[in-house]
Amino acid sequence: MNVYERYAPWIQEYIYQSGWQTLRAVQNAAGNAIFGTDENVLLTASTASGKTEAAFFPILTLLDENPSATVGVLYIAPLKALINDQFGRLNELCEEAGIAVNRWHGDVAQSRKRKLLRKPSGILQITPESLESLLINKHMEIPSLFGDLRFIVIDEIHSLLRADRGLQTFCLIERLCRLAGCNPRRIGLSATIGNPEAAGEFLAAGSGRGTVIPQFDGGKEVWRLSMEHFYNTDPQADAGREIAVETPLLEEATDRAPDAADPGIGYIFEHTRGRKCLVFTNSREECEAVCQYLRQYCEANHEPDRFLIHHGNLSASYRESAEDEMKDDDSFMSVCATATLELGIDIGRLERAFQIDAPFTVSGFLQRMGRTGRRGDPSEMWFVMREEHQEARAMLPDFIPWYLIQGIALVQLYIEERFVEPPRTERLPYSLLYHQTMSTLASCGEMTPAELASRVLTLNCFHRITQDDYRMLLRHLLEIDHINRTENGGLIVGIAGERIVNQYKFYAVFQENIEYTVHAGSEQLGTIVKPPPVGDKIAIAGRVWVVEEVDHKRRDVYCNLVKGNIPAYFGDVAGDIHTRILERMHAVLAEEKNYPYLMPHAVCRLAEARDTFRKASMQNRPLIHLGGKMWALFPWLGSYAFLAMERFLKIRCGKRLGLKGLNASRPYYMQFTMQADEQTFYEIVREEAAVEFDPLELVYPKEVPVFEKYDEFVPDELVRKGFAYGVLDLEGMKQRIRSWGRE
Repeated sequence: MNVYERYAPWIQEYIYQSGWQTLRAVQNAAGNAIFGTDENVLLTASTASGKTEAAFFPILTLLDENPSATVGVLYIAPLKALINDQFGRLNELCEEAGIAVNRWHGDVAQSRKRKLLRKPSGILQITPESLESLLINKHMEIPSLFGDLRFIVIDEIHSLLRADRGLQTFCLIERLCRLAGCNPRRIGLSATIGNPEAAGEFLAAGSGRGTVIPQFDGGKEVWRLSMEHFYNTDPQADAGREIAVETPLLEEATDRAPDAADPGIGYIFEHTRGRKCLVFTNSREECEAVCQYLRQYCEANHEPDRFLIHHGNLSASYRESAEDEMKDDDSFMSVCATATLELGIDIGRLERAFQIDAPFTVSGFLQRMGRTGRRGDPSEMWFVMREEHQEARAMLPDFIPWYLIQGIALVQLYIEERFVEPPRTERLPYSLLYHQTMSTLASCGEMTPAELASRVLTLNCFHRITQDDYRMLLRHLLEIDHINRTENGGLIVGIAGERIVNQYKFYAVFQENIEYTVHAGSEQLGTIVKPPPVGDKIAIAGRVWVVEEVDHKRRDVYCNLVKGNIPAYFGDVAGDIHTRILERMHAVLAEEKNYPYLMPHAVCRLAEARDTFRKASMQNRPLIHLGGKMWALFPWLGSYAFLAMERFLKIRCGKRLGLKGLNASRPYYMQFTMQADEQTFYEIVREEAAVEFDPLELVYPKEVPVFEKYDEFVPDELVRKGFAYGVLDLEGMKQRIRSWGRE
């Protein structure tokens, strides 16, 4: 098929006016799949490869040829910022054809939403949370809004593959299609899919269609990558050594950090002047701290502030200011950010990304790398790995630079295997089951238990949940007044349930802390958790503020700007590291391979770590004697298999081993004392792992391991079952124990 000729004339004109000489490979492939089949389509191509246009050119052509009587295309994205970014691009594209583009999220005016409800057409852009709100609050409008829906485009689909939010999104899609009586095709877009077949199955689940995954030559990926290691105080790892390392990325720094500066942060400061850069951190707390330091370095050098900040707890005005500054090609500001700038927002000609320490996932690394190199230049990332000097009396595990090894493993896994984390599909999402039950009752009103079960349990993501489990949940919700039974025997939302459902935070299924809004005069800075007493200081928006007043009833904090440094706190965040990453970390330490992107300090620090690894005989021995009765176990397992191993040792093996004081540094190692020797340890652990036992045995007596947002409203028995059967990776743990027997 000549895809260009198949496009609508106005799209051909748009391509001509844009100065494109030819279609890209992804656009030809997408055109063939969308025009030539009636299946779902998963488009995987590198960042800035033109995926959005590749999907929308054929979709809009089909919509132009046969206009939809309602909204024709539903575009779901994980971030409002991404929707706002794509809104401008789609509006420009659709203006000529008169196809309406509308947004629906919390920042959109009610007048715009009312206009769409009166005359639904064209494209609607929405987040999963706003779609949940729409299904609850505009239930009666769904058929008139979406009765002739043709396509659902899910952008950055990789971000929805491993958590409840993704399962929620596909529940909502199924519910919407049933309510509206439509059967749209699903189009998934992502730059970072490691197992396209598994992702294709995830995309198609419950749709009654298969998924086409177009194959095409996306061209050669070119990266400019460096990784450097810093101790937080001198001397550095290469002190007194001559290291022959090519450092093509290191230009002569145009400015200098203050003499007493943290070496790693000073390195970033020195190599951002005159450039537009992103500085990625793994937490909001670290993001605030890094921004504070970098701004202080500007002040110490008597130069204007050139650093902005962007994370999920900041007010919309702060985030949007940073986004607008990044889109300005004449700007040389840099932004300290978390995952909020990881996804596909076009932030202009970004020259360089810095990553402080290693991200948790290969997917995250690729997304962050992909923020750069958008205007024909190679993607460029500088890793900055930081570490404290070890004390003389430190134990062996402290001598391994875990973040450095993890960073190398992430890069090598993608280079060597194109590995990216696969979907997590075999969970027992009871928290989401509660959420969708309450959402369905809130939107549909009174239903019999059988009707409710037929609406909720038949959603694809609940395929592992039994009717008995669901009956137990409904009985529990009746007991706690979250649902009530009517005189007719039907079920409705109860008084206690209404208090949950009627909050705007109900629309989200991801964990949230109780947040306080922070004000400085008329300016809203963002939100924090656990506000300190009046007179204490807080860190937000890259600066330090003194608290003048705390209104606990309204959850408001009022403050004034001051100077200084303090740590920020935004709540706990759990990591999800895949077992393949830990296995590749073991290989990094065991092999003699050199990595061309390592800089001088990092080369020496890796050599030290490999020397420690070799002298401790860690290659074939996961259990290392630290002296006396103290031992360290290195299982090289991802987060959920590691957690299973930790509990297995305490609960199933602890008494026989005489094991006490197990202290885990997840997911790298565990330290404990035990009476047994090394050989006895292996024998007992293998014996216990060979015995068939109920995973529920790995839940402590009376423990209710609340893991997801709504677990607190789920019966304790189901919470324990969901954790044991859906979170703990017992099979991964057992495979590792069996491998110890072969070594």
